[in-house]
Amino acid sequence: MMSTKAFTLVPAIEREQLLGDRDRGSLECVECCGRNLYVGTSDCFVYHFLLEEKPSPGGSATFTATRQLHRHLGFKKAVSELRAASALSRLLVLCDGCISLVHMLSLEPVPSGARIKGATAFALNENPVSGDPFCVEVCIISVKRRTIQVFLVYEDRVQIVREVSTPEQPLAVAVDGHFLCLALTTQYIILNYSTGAAQDLFPFCSEERRPIVKRIGRQEFLLAGPGGLGMFATVAGISQRAPVRWSENVIGAAVCFPYVVALDDEFITVHSMLDQQQKQTLPFKEGHILQDFEGRVIVATSKGVYILVPLPLEKQIQDLLASRRVEEALVLAKGARRNIPKEKFQVMYRRILLQAGFIQFAQLQFLEAKELFRSGQLDVRELISLYPLLLPASSSFTRSHPPLHEFADLNQLTQGDQDKVAKCKRFLMSYLNEVRSTEVANGYKEDIDTALLKLYAEADHDSLLDLLVTENFCLLPDSAAWLEKHKKYFALGLLYHYNHQDAAAVQLWVSIVNGDVQDSTRSDLYEYIVDFLTYSMDPDLVWRHADWVLQRSQEVGVQVFTKRPLDEQQSGFNPDDIISCLKKYPQALVKYLEHLVTDRRLQKEEYHTHLAVLYLDEVLQQRPCTPDKGAEVTETQAKLRRLLQESDLYRVHFLMDRTRGAGLPLESAILHGKLEQHEEALHILVHELADFPAAEDYCLWRSEGRDPSYRQRLFHLLLAVYLGPGPAAPERTVAAVDLLNRHTVEFDAAQVLQLLPGTWSVQLLRPFLTGAVRDSIHARRTTQVAVGLARSENLIYKYDKMKLKGSSVRLSDKKLCQMCHNPFLEPVFVRYPNGGLVHTHCAAGRHTEPSSPSAGART
Repeated sequence: MMSTKAFTLVPAIEREQLLGDRDRGSLECVECCGRNLYVGTSDCFVYHFLLEEKPSPGGSATFTATRQLHRHLGFKKAVSELRAASALSRLLVLCDGCISLVHMLSLEPVPSGARIKGATAFALNENPVSGDPFCVEVCIISVKRRTIQVFLVYEDRVQIVREVSTPEQPLAVAVDGHFLCLALTTQYIILNYSTGAAQDLFPFCSEERRPIVKRIGRQEFLLAGPGGLGMFATVAGISQRAPVRWSENVIGAAVCFPYVVALDDEFITVHSMLDQQQKQTLPFKEGHILQDFEGRVIVATSKGVYILVPLPLEKQIQDLLASRRVEEALVLAKGARRNIPKEKFQVMYRRILLQAGFIQFAQLQFLEAKELFRSGQLDVRELISLYPLLLPASSSFTRSHPPLHEFADLNQLTQGDQDKVAKCKRFLMSYLNEVRSTEVANGYKEDIDTALLKLYAEADHDSLLDLLVTENFCLLPDSAAWLEKHKKYFALGLLYHYNHQDAAAVQLWVSIVNGDVQDSTRSDLYEYIVDFLTYSMDPDLVWRHADWVLQRSQEVGVQVFTKRPLDEQQSGFNPDDIISCLKKYPQALVKYLEHLVTDRRLQKEEYHTHLAVLYLDEVLQQRPCTPDKGAEVTETQAKLRRLLQESDLYRVHFLMDRTRGAGLPLESAILHGKLEQHEEALHILVHELADFPAAEDYCLWRSEGRDPSYRQRLFHLLLAVYLGPGPAAPERTVAAVDLLNRHTVEFDAAQVLQLLPGTWSVQLLRPFLTGAVRDSIHARRTTQVAVGLARSENLIYKYDKMKLKGSSVRLSDKKLCQMCHNPFLEPVFVRYPNGGLVHTHCAAGRHTEPSSPSAGART
């Protein structure tokens, strides 16, 4: 058990004030109503005191009781119970089995002499059901065996309204509305006196202990249960709270939320209703009364009256926090909600959560601390301020007053333990990263992001770059100085870029690549700079660094021009200007011209010719001194040939002059082909290169997209070249035969047969002849089918015409043209198959039948 100082015991009435010098008489019962305190004695006196509460410098309170009146009730027995009915200005006094009504101030009996006889105990219904404001409901345990009676008590009269039988003799009673909570001789029960329904609660032995039945709230009671337990029960017969464990011989109990106070022979014990733990023990001997009156707890001995003054809940909570008892403090704070106005409670509770969060933080309980900070809506700068130099110099933050914790900074909190410091910094990184995008950060995002950047930079954390390339609010002066201090120059460049200082960013990155400053963050920083410039919207920045990127690598550097988005190509980056810039960098120039010609497909003769010349120059440089027909074609030469074939924009004659005598026969053949000089081109391919497949490809290439007769002419021309005079005649003969056999469809068989030498055998030309005959027969049969279909269609039309001529058509001046709706003036007309008659001139201008959406033949 961990003790808590929840109450202070303060004397209210000493023995001298109550009994004076009399030896006889003792205090039997107490009642308190507002400032009025009443005491009933064993010798039948009732005393009236006025209580005055005075705050003391220590935070507790003191009480002064001033005696007003006292009166003897005229009986010889003790006053058993006192209850004040303030609405009636009456005091109900139980003495010698009789409940009398006396005036609260004068203690005079009511003139009518109204009283209730035959009562052994009674209770007021604090949740009355009558609805009459001028009476109180009183429930008595009658002297009649096993009987409870319900009365209405007015200023000067009483009225019985109900008498209820009980299963056993009742010993104690509490009432709420229609419900009676009764301690019987062997058990506790709930009884609805309106319906008679009863609900057993739990056993109770009246021979072993004194019963306690206490109404503690609407439809809820506190009972002394078996085994030294204080049990809670509702009118439904269930318990919504866990029991508290008190002494076996409890005399009295009361509730002062959130505590249950119990009295036994030697002590007053205080138990929490929130966690059921015993919180405080006060020595108190000879006590026999413990009651609560409107939140005020009074205990009494036979000689004096004392008041249990609760310490303010806030002070109790702060004491718990000071003792690092966080869970208890939070439980008590939650329980205080019902006793404090909502707005005040919210402010208080938030502060308690934050205090608890810093306590957990100091103990490195980071998960618990984070949850408390989140629940308490922590101004995260309170946490950042513990870390030296993390808040920006421009921050206007000042810590909460009174302070939420007792630490000056992180070094004091961790006692200089660097392992703990590192753990705290990792926690702050995690926490700031979580809250920076939430409402918690509103109003001071600059402080959060700047602190996060500093933590990342100091810890060499990978998230530093992620922070800088996304939306952030890092303050430039503080952040730049911090990054430079920790040699994070690449990250500093990102910071400059985010703050629209691209020139400073690129210059810093260039310094890293040049080795002027050291930063190994990115091994591919040069490529990163090229990519950055490629997508830069600032032409001046790109031109300023173009030479630098090209000098390091022409192939990579040219990408600042070739990979630039097309919509930006026209803004400050004229191709002619770029070509002028790239004249010093031949490899880059070739790459850029390829980009213009191949990727962008610009239809400009200058670019195509320039690229072809550059290819040609490189091919000539790469050629060996002695031409070798079997030499492998280089990549550049393949590009040159592809460009010469696919482009129609370069200056053919200019390139023809450049290739003349350069030993580039295939390129010359392509150029001759562009000039429609097919004989020269084929002569080169067949006689100079003896490249027969290339010759066939040439015919296919030049005839692509042309009419069949053009292709046929090219193949006939190639056949003539094969059959013409010249060296390597046997090879050309074989090539001619292969050409005919593979491309039979491209030749006119009649012309070919006239060209072929008479010495060739039919067997040699069998594939060609077979294909030619098959094609001829197919063409003849196809023609016959077409003629037959035409004849059949003509016959059908003749039959339709004869049918139409066989029917008469009556025409008069009353007939109207179905198109212009005018009468016929002469016996000339056009008749449609649907029977419609129209003028000849109307029919000549129309192509549809009258009153018909589809076309129809005229007759």
